[in-house]
Amino acid sequence: MSKADIIVGIQWGDEGKGKIVDRLAREYDVVCRSQGGHNAGHTIWVDGVRYALHLVPSGVLNKHAINIIGNGVVLSPTSIIEELKQFGNLEGRLFISDKAHLNLPYHSLIDQAKERMKGDKAIGTTGKGIGPSYADKISRTGHRVGELLNPEKLANSIVENFKNLEPVMKALGIEIPTFKECLKDILEYKKSLEPYIADTTQMVWKALGEDKKILLEGAQGTLLDIDHGTYPYVTSSNTVSAGACTGLGISPKDIGKILGIVKAYTTRVGHGPFPTEDNGKAGDIMADVGKEVGTTTGRKRRCGWFDAVAVRHAARLNGCDSFALMKLDVLDGFETVKICYAYEKDGKEIDYFPTDLTKVTPKYETLLGWSSVKGIEKFEDLPKEAREYIGRIEELTGVKVEIISTSPEREDTIIL
Repeated sequence: MSKADIIVGIQWGDEGKGKIVDRLAREYDVVCRSQGGHNAGHTIWVDGVRYALHLVPSGVLNKHAINIIGNGVVLSPTSIIEELKQFGNLEGRLFISDKAHLNLPYHSLIDQAKERMKGDKAIGTTGKGIGPSYADKISRTGHRVGELLNPEKLANSIVENFKNLEPVMKALGIEIPTFKECLKDILEYKKSLEPYIADTTQMVWKALGEDKKILLEGAQGTLLDIDHGTYPYVTSSNTVSAGACTGLGISPKDIGKILGIVKAYTTRVGHGPFPTEDNGKAGDIMADVGKEVGTTTGRKRRCGWFDAVAVRHAARLNGCDSFALMKLDVLDGFETVKICYAYEKDGKEIDYFPTDLTKVTPKYETLLGWSSVKGIEKFEDLPKEAREYIGRIEELTGVKVEIISTSPEREDTIIL
């Protein structure tokens, strides 16, 4: 029986997982997405063509790979139907778990209305309805993808749920849809998605039993995990590697190699603590050169220096065997670069990631910068200063870097 390898984001998401999954997917038979929703955004560049993925696994560009959306995902029918228009017919190559929960239009309306009402205290969600969808799942009032196959029953159930939601909906100024409106939408969803709905748990088990090569990808990053992230400024699912097990229906014994994806610097979207954020010229350069704009929201990402404390913490949570270091080329041209090696909190130096990040000050060491790594394909051809930077990251985090990305293009990747 084979093992399933995992790719997991190690920072606050947006690390460049899509490129690595796409690059590695050529070596795998099955690529699976285990959690999150269309709040995720993976951008893949192939031959100068940009593909924006939100729900479809990044292995979709490998014509020989099967792509699976697992039960841990909250699926927006409207979003995935629109996303599928980028590709040809994916029947037989894409499968959606019948146990994945539906993220319906009213979920995003609730999400957006609540954020507006919070004002300055808003978390900074994408407004895509992810939180309300997972809330319905946990409160056992949600609806699964498999229910699309019985449209009238599903429409009746949704309308029945609205009776309980009516006070909330009215308070938020959201109009409650009628049975007829619900049924019309559900029939459209069924027409488009029925060919893809399957018992994906059995599919993954069968693939493992047949020694297929399986790659699992999550959404967002470790520091946005609902349990282990910077709560409450987090997403609504478990983004760590362990979440892949529950999100696909496999056991920890089925897991093989775990590859952590890290940027050569740090970014974050939305509100919440960010110890190494740089609000000066350096942060602006990273944002500009790195094109740090959210794939899903279009929001500008906050940028800062590499945080080895946070990355070491995340690597331990995930059990990382190695790292893929992304966007090294974005740091081209800096005279010096900084790495946070510890924090100062309450007048004391600490080398761990505390639950409470308020009043945390990063402690930096400064290294020499380099001219350019863009497009370099061999490690030994990298400037000495860039190699030293990578080596220091390995020393501070305790994890070996085995993949280095030197541009957004698929082929500009060094594999050690």
